[in-house]
Amino acid sequence: QVQLVESGGGLVQPGGSLRLSCSASEYIFGINTMAWYRLTPGKERVLVAAIAKSGNTNYTDSVKGRFTISGDNARNTVYLQMNSLKPEDTGVYYCNIVAHGINYWGKGTLVAVSS
Repeated sequence: QVQLVESGGGLVQPGGSLRLSCSASEYIFGINTMAWYRLTPGKERVLVAAIAKSGNTNYTDSVKGRFTISGDNARNTVYLQMNSLKPEDTGVYYCNIVAHGINYWGKGTLVAVSS
């Protein structure tokens, strides 16, 4: 079974940067979208950023101008460059890949922004 593995999370001070990576354990054919979601205690899961097969991207308003999503379909890898981090960016970030109507999820990586 395909597994997605995230890395790159950690503790960072406000204003700092982190780069999240997500790779699939096996090649996934027919990827439609790759995305990052964030889950914060007491809140619903939020779509942070997504990139379509076409290369089109979309971001939740709170991260526009600070976060950049990129993907490598050939390597089944998706990245999230996070700059100018704020405490409200804190949460567990999950990688998601959709292919042929199937949702693949990682187990999450914790991002904590605090001084």
